[in-house]
Amino acid sequence: MSRQLSCCLDHSAILMRRLSRKRLTNPQRHNLSYLFNSNDLSRYRLTPKRSIYLSSSKAISGDAVRFISFTSIPRFAFKIIKLPAAIGGGLAAGGTYVAYKVEEATTYTTYQLDKIKDFAKSNYDWFSGAFENINIKFPGGSSGKDGNSGDNQNNKSSPGAGGAAAAALAASSGNDGNDRTRIPRFVEEEEEEEEEEEEIYEDEDEDPDRAKGNMDDQILNLTKKMIEISNLLSKVDQNDSLKLPSIVVVGSQSSGKSSVLEAIVGKQFLPKGDNMVTRRPIELTLVNDPENNLETAEFTDLKMDKFTNFDEVSKILLELNLAVPASTAVSNDPIRLTIRSPRAPDLTLIDLPGYIQVQSDDQPRELKQKIRELCMKYLEPPNIILAISPADVDLANSSALRAAKLVDPLGERTLGVITKMDLVGAQRGRDVLRNNRYPLKMGYVGVVSKVPAKSSALFLTKRETNLSKDLQANENAYFFGEQNEKYFYNATVGTKVLKKKLMKILEKSMSASLKPTHQAIQQELEDASYKFKVEFNDRMLTPETYLASNLDAVKVGVKDLSTKFGRHEIRSLLRCELDQKVLDLLALRYWNKPLALDGKAPTSYSEPILEDLQNASDTDLYWHRKLDLTTSSLTKLGVGRLSTSLITNALLDEINDITMNTSLQKHPLAQEIVMKSAMSVLNSRYYSTADQVENCIKPYKYEIDLEDREWKVAREHTIRLLGEEIRQSSEAYKALKDEVGGRKLKNVVSYIDKYMGNNHDETNIAPHEESLQFSKKLLLKGREAMFLQDRISLLQLRLTAIKSNGCATKENKYKCPEIFLNSVVDKLTQTAILFLNVELLSDFYYNFPRDLDQKLSLGALGKETIEKIAKEDPKVKRHIELQQRKELLEEAMTKIEHIIALKNSGVHFK
Repeated sequence: MSRQLSCCLDHSAILMRRLSRKRLTNPQRHNLSYLFNSNDLSRYRLTPKRSIYLSSSKAISGDAVRFISFTSIPRFAFKIIKLPAAIGGGLAAGGTYVAYKVEEATTYTTYQLDKIKDFAKSNYDWFSGAFENINIKFPGGSSGKDGNSGDNQNNKSSPGAGGAAAAALAASSGNDGNDRTRIPRFVEEEEEEEEEEEEIYEDEDEDPDRAKGNMDDQILNLTKKMIEISNLLSKVDQNDSLKLPSIVVVGSQSSGKSSVLEAIVGKQFLPKGDNMVTRRPIELTLVNDPENNLETAEFTDLKMDKFTNFDEVSKILLELNLAVPASTAVSNDPIRLTIRSPRAPDLTLIDLPGYIQVQSDDQPRELKQKIRELCMKYLEPPNIILAISPADVDLANSSALRAAKLVDPLGERTLGVITKMDLVGAQRGRDVLRNNRYPLKMGYVGVVSKVPAKSSALFLTKRETNLSKDLQANENAYFFGEQNEKYFYNATVGTKVLKKKLMKILEKSMSASLKPTHQAIQQELEDASYKFKVEFNDRMLTPETYLASNLDAVKVGVKDLSTKFGRHEIRSLLRCELDQKVLDLLALRYWNKPLALDGKAPTSYSEPILEDLQNASDTDLYWHRKLDLTTSSLTKLGVGRLSTSLITNALLDEINDITMNTSLQKHPLAQEIVMKSAMSVLNSRYYSTADQVENCIKPYKYEIDLEDREWKVAREHTIRLLGEEIRQSSEAYKALKDEVGGRKLKNVVSYIDKYMGNNHDETNIAPHEESLQFSKKLLLKGREAMFLQDRISLLQLRLTAIKSNGCATKENKYKCPEIFLNSVVDKLTQTAILFLNVELLSDFYYNFPRDLDQKLSLGALGKETIEKIAKEDPKVKRHIELQQRKELLEEAMTKIEHIIALKNSGVHFK
């Protein structure tokens, strides 16, 4: 009986000492009073190492005095003895495993015996009162602190003597009111360790730093590691064999699902409304991040992260849910949300649309069936079912329990959560939690997850208010208040208890899924490795390397272009364009017939005809002014911009051809970037180049001096140019004649020349009998034939004149305008290409490859865009995706093998 009393007093003192160190709520203190008033001594079972010695007057008050901890001295001596052995073992490095195990067993046995002996001896020393002359003998024969061999009588005392003394002290503890309580230090240290282990997340809202420290103490968290693997596997594919357990939250609408989730997270972030708000599954991943001072949210699929304002998170969730058409109502496409917090536990939760009993008129008739099918998809093993049921509804009518029973008939994967416990009487709430009528292996947890009324105003203005703290205070006030404490003092209630229970359940489920997940990953990895070897010969390919290789091909093409497209090509392009301008001016000023007024030839005045040019006098001002006007039109044509635009467009065409000859032809986005880069480089020099060319040809606008050599070259070029023009006109006339018919075309031309003349409006001509056989389209063909005949005649006339001796020298330039204008074009071309080559071409060939590197670099485009470009090619997409799948599986395999190895080695998972 005395030993039982001693154990009881020991336990009471421990509880009171904990009470003095912790801040407890009134309900908690009341619970302790209940324990102290209990007479059932058998419920307090203590191990011998927890036996302590108390005085009768100080036991309940907890007024204990700690003296020297003698048990620390043998430990220190043991460490000193062990140090040389450790050094020797490190130097030897070749000791066998068997020798190590033998040494380990011997050391452990010696250590335990020394602990027992020193504990008994310390009790004997305290009992004898000889604190001034204490001599502790170290293992191995070391003496006490005075250097002598020690007291032989003390050395002869046995552990049994110490135990007898302890028993005698426990029996006579009430004799001396001045006796002090002494607690060995190792007992107190062990108590503190147990307190820390049992109080994870306890008082976290009152002291965040303490909660954060508790999280830091978790050296290896199995759930956290498995969540990392789950995130990796979610990127592989949707294979069900690779899915790890998650906690699926199900319940009817307005059952309190959102409030429970927000209570677990500690933040209000889920959208709420009168109508159906949750239309898509929300896959919520909670990550405990002790290094993060604030809660942050990120939408992994949307590439949106670092949200600290949970009002924005709620708005995004609402928009994503309401984006589901009303005709569909629900969608299987999940919303993936990750929340990192220093207080939240490591959990994976899935919030599903709530069950409904009757759909509204604006909802599809098959909505109930769609919700049921969606929920069944997530309720399959190995997921844990969190069945939410309100307390004011009979469990027999619980939609969540009904759905859970279909997939989990034995209730092995289902945890019941009874919400709104404050809406029913305490006795009824207690009866629901007893788990008798609808038993679940994991039981039921009762919660009151509504925001307290005193802080509801704060939540409307500031979501940063500590939700967990307010909810915990509200739940404590309800469950452990004076009225309800007798009903709930030993019941499973409260959000904090729910968190711990979910952590343990998920960790246990994760641990059970280690082996099957490892096997599934291994099988998928072998399959991916085989396909990668067969299809791509283990050739590594990343989007970055693929794009870089195609970019190198474009650069090589540009380098080849720099050797092929130079001054000679520029001159040919510009001369061809200006020759066409000369032909247009000659046709406008010289080769067109003068039009008659009102269909009749002018009587008072008429322009000289082109046939008179060859015989005109040198003093004829008409032909002089006509040539000056034509030359001015040519020089003031805007040659600077004309030539710059011409070369710019030619370069862009060349770059497009180069791009289309590489693998980038299958990548429209990359082609667009390449062309934009080329345009950017060319545009940066466009205006300066055009201005330089225009400034250099400005003298030719006022005076043009020709040399005999230049006239000769221009004459030869003009002969070739007119000959080519005659050839093309003759081919066009022949094609027209073949199309209409030679005889019919001749009749049409004769009709037009006889009845229409220069009048081009066929509607104003009086109909004739002969015209009835000619359609309007045929009349247009006839006019085109007449134009070509006149053009050929004029060109042949001018070609004969140019070949004559009259056009052999530059002095007759007014009689030979074709030669003079070509000589002007030659001067303009030679001047323009100098600046086009220096200001435009050289700059482009130097800057374009560098600008292309910058625009197609990883920093400019981003990894996602580069991957999108590469995957535009189906074959490259297959290569990259298979390689990425293989790499993700390898990483997941490494992580899960590491966890299994640690577990097999005996590492404790917290």
